[in-house]
Amino acid sequence: MVMTEPVLLTETHAGVRTLTMNRPDKLNAANDALLLSLTEAMTQADADVSVRVIVLTGSGRGFCAGQDLGDVSGRNMTFTEHLNHTYNPLIRAIRGCGKPVISAVNGVAAGAGASLALAGDVRLWARSAALIEIFSNIALIPDSGSTWFLPRLVGYHRAFELMALADKVRSDEALRLGLCEHVFPDETFQQEVQAYAEALAARPANALKLTKQALNAAMTSTLDAALDLEAELQQVAGDHWEHQEGVTAFKEKRAPDFRRG
Repeated sequence: MVMTEPVLLTETHAGVRTLTMNRPDKLNAANDALLLSLTEAMTQADADVSVRVIVLTGSGRGFCAGQDLGDVSGRNMTFTEHLNHTYNPLIRAIRGCGKPVISAVNGVAAGAGASLALAGDVRLWARSAALIEIFSNIALIPDSGSTWFLPRLVGYHRAFELMALADKVRSDEALRLGLCEHVFPDETFQQEVQAYAEALAARPANALKLTKQALNAAMTSTLDAALDLEAELQQVAGDHWEHQEGVTAFKEKRAPDFRRG
């Protein structure tokens, strides 16, 4: 009996749930099984009270090489139907998740894989990682959120150029453009990501959930709407035990413990 490797690996340590795309022979190119598994795993991690931070990464040399074209070849499904069945629910799950999501880009992120690389709340890159909005090479448009994420990071004109020419963005330029927050050596990448995630997991989970909610809303709101939502959510944060712990720890000149409660 031939045993097949799971398309998604899941591991939890110190409050960090790591989701590893596991199709290394295809640079983790996405098929339906992987995308649906990722969406389900993201939803489960969001609901699991023991999980404080979620890391999305890839096995082998690639982060995600985009859509596995062989998986959709000859299928009786429109592009619109495919996106609404697979990628769009996943992107919505990442952005709607109440916990910080780290895109740990260990290698090439191309096409929809680039969208996944951009979708996290924090983007950590290995030195050898690269991003390519490769859609125009096959006369398609960027999808899975790239047209929303990329211009907000680099501006309309640079985003259009990267998409039109399908230029490869390497880690040094990605850091300069704001496509990632940190770049780590390949040799220590996994350890650096875990250490960063554990540091984030020690922060106040409720406050970070509300911060993410406010930031998501502010991306498409007016200043007046953002001010109103801040006032509303600040009350929610202030009524939570985390706030009292933070104030008490400050007065007692000690580090706050945001993991209890």
